[in-house]
Amino acid sequence: MAATRKTRRRPPRKRSGKVLGFLIRVGLLLALAVGLGATLYGIHLDRVVRAKFEGQRWALPARVYARPLELYAGRQLTADEFEQELQRLNYRRLATPDSPGSYDRDGEQLVLRTRPFRFWDGRESSRGLRVRFDNHRVSAVEAVDGGPDPALVRLDAMLIASIYPTHNEDRILVRRKELPELLVHTLYAVEDRSFERHLGVDPRGIARAAYSNLMAGGVVEGASTLTQQLVKNFYLSAERTLERKLKEAFMAVLLERRYTKGEILEAYANEIYLGQDGSRAIHGFGLASRFYFNKSLADLDVAETALLVGMVQAPSSLDPRRRPEAALKRRNLVLDVMVRDGVVDAATAAAAKDAPLGVVDGGGRPAGEYPAFITLVRRQLQRDYRDEDLRSEGLNIFTTLDPLVQTTVERSVPERLGAIESARGKRKGSLEAAAVVTSVAQGEVLALVGGRDSAYAGFNRALDSVRSIGSLVKPVVYLTALTHPERYSLSTIIEDKAVSIPDGTGSRWEPSNYSHRVYGKLPLYEGLVRSLNLATVNLGMDLGVDEVVDNLYRLGAQRRISAVPAMLLGAVNLSPLEVAQVYQSIAAGGYRSPLRAIREVVDAEGRPLNRYPLAVESVVDPHAAYLTTWAMERVVERGTAAWLGRQLPDGMSMAGKTGTTNGLRDSWFAGFSGDKVAVVWVGRDDFKPMGLTGSSGALRVWGDFMLKLENEPLAPLRPEGVVTAQVCDGAEMPYVADYVPSADSCGGDESAEQQEGEAVAEGPTQDEPPAQPQRSRPAREQNLFMSDFYD
Repeated sequence: MAATRKTRRRPPRKRSGKVLGFLIRVGLLLALAVGLGATLYGIHLDRVVRAKFEGQRWALPARVYARPLELYAGRQLTADEFEQELQRLNYRRLATPDSPGSYDRDGEQLVLRTRPFRFWDGRESSRGLRVRFDNHRVSAVEAVDGGPDPALVRLDAMLIASIYPTHNEDRILVRRKELPELLVHTLYAVEDRSFERHLGVDPRGIARAAYSNLMAGGVVEGASTLTQQLVKNFYLSAERTLERKLKEAFMAVLLERRYTKGEILEAYANEIYLGQDGSRAIHGFGLASRFYFNKSLADLDVAETALLVGMVQAPSSLDPRRRPEAALKRRNLVLDVMVRDGVVDAATAAAAKDAPLGVVDGGGRPAGEYPAFITLVRRQLQRDYRDEDLRSEGLNIFTTLDPLVQTTVERSVPERLGAIESARGKRKGSLEAAAVVTSVAQGEVLALVGGRDSAYAGFNRALDSVRSIGSLVKPVVYLTALTHPERYSLSTIIEDKAVSIPDGTGSRWEPSNYSHRVYGKLPLYEGLVRSLNLATVNLGMDLGVDEVVDNLYRLGAQRRISAVPAMLLGAVNLSPLEVAQVYQSIAAGGYRSPLRAIREVVDAEGRPLNRYPLAVESVVDPHAAYLTTWAMERVVERGTAAWLGRQLPDGMSMAGKTGTTNGLRDSWFAGFSGDKVAVVWVGRDDFKPMGLTGSSGALRVWGDFMLKLENEPLAPLRPEGVVTAQVCDGAEMPYVADYVPSADSCGGDESAEQQEGEAVAEGPTQDEPPAQPQRSRPAREQNLFMSDFYD
């Protein structure tokens, strides 16, 4: 029986052995499959790691800068204006200005330490300066560090806008060598004490962090390595799952295999999230240092370093602006850790704990709100760059904006409009305005305001409000006449007489002067000085409307202009920017410099990408431009802009022209000093009459800001071949040398000026002929710069 039982038990042993062998084989196959899968997955993750780490790691915003302020002896600038510029640049006033971005003032002199800055043509180092002022000018620029006094110094350019990536991240890239060792060792102490030794993950560090946090009663040390944190922020989502954590550890090991500790630390320092500024995410220690302290990383002290490193744990809940108590507590915990690991001594940490948080406003963000000007910049950029390049390539765009001029215009527009509304009993806020200021010589747009609320990013009236320009067109009519010196001079007698022209519908166009008077014969320049409609129409018809239109195109107009008689009185629709182009060409003596808002564009490494050089082209006879400017100067002295003439200080001269349209719907003034051209439009968006002429509306706004700015007096260079002569017992005036008129050419109604007098404030044009045949033509000479500025 026993033997029989033994025989019966042997088969089950064989079967169990087979099962065990099968299971072992299956286990080996599964292990092989898992190993193969892990290997393949590792290869995939390795490719992911390399692709992003070695490619373009970050989408960097394009940064837009204003013009840098240039300092040199003799420059027109007051001590107050210079201090305002420093404040816009967020310079700090210190008793001892020995750190970059600081200054002190003593009466009419300022001592400052400039910031280093990389311009399109090279890098400017930080330097100590003493700037002295006298009689509204810079009297001396002196070096306080020893060495020769500089002939010219540029301050760092003011950041006025950023064109952010679509996900609104912002950062300032820093290299490993630019990371202060204090920051690096503090980061190691708080976040990863074994960073230089581990291979991506650190089990012992996890245990040590758990113990430290338990003993401290709070989180003072991170459990993840810096490499793991970089992987989480750089490659993965923020979800808290075991799968994500394992993937994080795997990728951290791969990252450590591929790259040096220095490369990993540099990437971490640029990627780490450190707060929020509205919709803009603050990434990296470089930008965080600017955003919270308005300092470069190299200038951070112990307390500031501890605060930034402490924020790594929870940027939102430790925001020093919104939760200063929590931020202060966290900073002091970090200081204790710095003492524990020997980063600083106890005395230094104790002093740092007594320091305030030191957070300032305005750091690391655009210093002003200039949406109208930025729209102009973006339209010019659209010709040369794709939108994705502007949002990712880290371009640095240096513009022509002058913050001093822009600020003055922005303040004057709403103040003067409010005063006009109050004085005339108009509803508050019913009037709108637009203003453009450019340089005469370079055609640079110095300031641009698209409405009375300059911070509003909506409808940009300076670029897109296309309105009838009224009498602003008249200087072009008179300039056209003066291009024919054999027929016309400033003293040539023209007739102010009634006009009746068929309009093509069986009716007739019959304009009149503002006063409804007719003045007969008078010198040509008086027709412009007093803005007489009939004299201008008669002159324009003698010249031919086509020729006047051609000159308007040459001076810079771009839109189609109907060559009909009514255009001689302002039936021309242009934007304020286009008007500024036309008047800039006159102010520059007949040389057109296409208006530009950009000086240079460089890439993230400082290499020039595109240059926007000064372009100058002779477009009209310089003799005629000079004579026209002379007449426009008399408009300010005693004509329709005489109010401005009475406000000018001694030694200052300006030229300009008022403009008013039918029903007093549009009020214009365009004029220039020796170095600036400015155009102002005032009106209502609904095109309703507002009861203001050019002299009672736009001129007052224009004068308000131009009289506050430093201006060069009007002193146009007299072209060769122009002489001064006294003809007809009148005042001396300029003539083309070969065409000085004789005394027997004199005539006219000498009492005409007395009859018109101050009654001619500025006249509206008459109703335009409704059905005059339209003869529209494209511009004779295409101005590509201007075509970028409007849709």
